[in-house]
Amino acid sequence: MRRTIIWLGFILGISLTVPCWAASGPGYHVSATYKIGGDGGWDYLTADASARRLYISRGTHVIVLDLDSGKTVGDIPDTPGVHGIALAPGLGKGFTSNGREGTVTVFDLKSLTPIGNKIKVGDNPDAILFDPATNRVFTFNGRSQDSTAIDAVSNTVLGTIKLDGKPEFAASDNQGGGIFVNIEDKSELVAIDPNKLQVKAKWPLAPCTEPSGLAIDRKNRRLFVGCDNKMMAVVDANNGKVLSTPAIGEGVDATAYDEETGLAFASCGQDGVLTVVKQDSGDQYSVAENVTTQKSARTMALDTKTHDVYTVAAKFGPKPAPTPQNPRGYPPVLPDTFVVLKLTKK
Repeated sequence: MRRTIIWLGFILGISLTVPCWAASGPGYHVSATYKIGGDGGWDYLTADASARRLYISRGTHVIVLDLDSGKTVGDIPDTPGVHGIALAPGLGKGFTSNGREGTVTVFDLKSLTPIGNKIKVGDNPDAILFDPATNRVFTFNGRSQDSTAIDAVSNTVLGTIKLDGKPEFAASDNQGGGIFVNIEDKSELVAIDPNKLQVKAKWPLAPCTEPSGLAIDRKNRRLFVGCDNKMMAVVDANNGKVLSTPAIGEGVDATAYDEETGLAFASCGQDGVLTVVKQDSGDQYSVAENVTTQKSARTMALDTKTHDVYTVAAKFGPKPAPTPQNPRGYPPVLPDTFVVLKLTKK
């Protein structure tokens, strides 16, 4: 995931009516802090609102928390360089994208134990999603610049979709009509046919640059893109037109969209804020509030049942000199500083 997975280390509701509390802001605030500790970095978070679980990628394994208590309830080991977690509740399966070895781990949602052998996919799989309309899992592979489609029933690879740049976050309309993925180094959005395994369209995202987070309003066919130049691009999923660009914090990675409240969220790690965006009217959007989180809190997940937002953060040591193992000199996460922040609406 962009921002270089911290190994050592949205959205916007296009609702037809604007909630009455929008004018004064929803009042999100940090309501709980869960100390997780341990070593290593992290990447994507995935919330299972029905099963009340939060999945946190943690470098070489996936931590599983109880959404209500914040207690650790399980762990999925042997996921080298894990980026993301996709869930297929109807099949009782979960899938992790293991970036360091170019594989996907399939696991049982109840026991959290692996199912069968790992599945070989493209080089450095990053984002991963399950498309319920086709019963297919898609990985988005950063280094090989492509997407691997997997039959989620048989756990077999169906094909590869070539992309023209480095893919980032992805989203599905869940109806078989389209999967969307940001291309970070081209500042574009790509629409994919999940049945034919073909690229349908490529749309420039200007003025958005280096897009990362991506979320979708399925009812109104709007996409919400987190952009490196401190904006959220609201995009028409039918034609790729950029409709609005409300300001967000610095260092965005993830975005989310709440279908019930019509709010969009952007977790911005450099500023240490959660930007909450609301719809004003039509295709006009603005910032409802910026909520203080913690520096490095750049990924997040939304609990669609309670409307709580979860993000994670840690403290870092000095930036080291580059080495073959760490060529960019990413600073190490300080031991036992890793925390989960729960943000609740008033």
